[in-house]
Amino acid sequence: MTSMNVQTARLGRIRQRGSEPLFRANPVAGVSNDLLTHAIRRVDARWREVYGRSTDVADIPRILAASALAADRGDPSFIDTLTPRPSLRLSLHLVDLLEDELLALGRSGETASQVLQTVGRLRVVRAAIEGRFQQLPGAPLVGLDGLEFLIEFVHDMRSPLNSLILLADRLQQGWSGPLTPLQLRQLRLIYAAAHALNTVTSNALQMTRERDQLEEPEARPFSVTKLLSEVQDVVRTLAAQKGLEVSFIRPNVDRRIGHPIELQRILLNLVTNALKFTRAGTITVSVTDRDASHVELAVQDTGPGIHSSAQETLFQPFRRSSGARRATFSSTRLGLAITQRLVSALGGQLKFETAAGKGTRFFFTLDLPVA
Repeated sequence: MTSMNVQTARLGRIRQRGSEPLFRANPVAGVSNDLLTHAIRRVDARWREVYGRSTDVADIPRILAASALAADRGDPSFIDTLTPRPSLRLSLHLVDLLEDELLALGRSGETASQVLQTVGRLRVVRAAIEGRFQQLPGAPLVGLDGLEFLIEFVHDMRSPLNSLILLADRLQQGWSGPLTPLQLRQLRLIYAAAHALNTVTSNALQMTRERDQLEEPEARPFSVTKLLSEVQDVVRTLAAQKGLEVSFIRPNVDRRIGHPIELQRILLNLVTNALKFTRAGTITVSVTDRDASHVELAVQDTGPGIHSSAQETLFQPFRRSSGARRATFSSTRLGLAITQRLVSALGGQLKFETAAGKGTRFFFTLDLPVA
């Protein structure tokens, strides 16, 4: 389950629980409507029950109180007076939860006319928040038109990023003269940052495609040796920056029929991931002939291994990190999720073997006929 689905499921649990009969809840300053007071207390309690001590919980009471004041007084500007101003998305969601609670009170026997009148006032508050949301500079990005714009934006980023990678690589190789050790370290950092950005843009584009949609729709003949050499050229600088070695084991049969663009992205994602978590030792990339048609591709590292608590969500994008240290350059965690999708689209299944202190091995088998 992705983090987005987990969020939806949690919110569903808040919505699904029915309201208890109305009682005299602790008053909310300035709010005279007992229905709103009851709804506030119920939403606040359920939010804390579901989310625990999350960073958002501290904001919940003041947003609920401001929303209730706005509905009670018929003045949506109470939301605007909050300092610091809360997220519009969170405000909209809390207003929706208040409405759900009010409607539940109506179903439990409260006076229908009073409930509907209160809901109507709350919807005026919601409309005001939506109006502010539509005035945001990024509002046009919402919806299908926004998605198309975002795709074009990411495409525009790829060309200059590729140029940066190429230029940094050539400078490191001495095309413009010798470099000092400090300049070399700085160039390697530039290269790593540009490569990370390029990977994020490629993964973002892949997320806009159907699961089985490939950049290269038709299989074609390719050289496994050339494929591995291209991967080696890209990761050489990343490995040197960390003082690691990346070794490549080539198969007996070189010419195969498949999708080399997707295979390169898969291997780059796996090797980059291995480099990120390996502090010492070697990353080994191997391509092994299993029979006349099937080939196993694997990336083995000598890192710390994958903790058991992380294995269940390993292929989930956008999951929250439980540790205090953030991943270098990106915290979207798209790499493995995209890799799994690409392997599946090619007809394989991405698997892994891991042991604490002994590293991790990602591997998959594909049908790649001899060319």
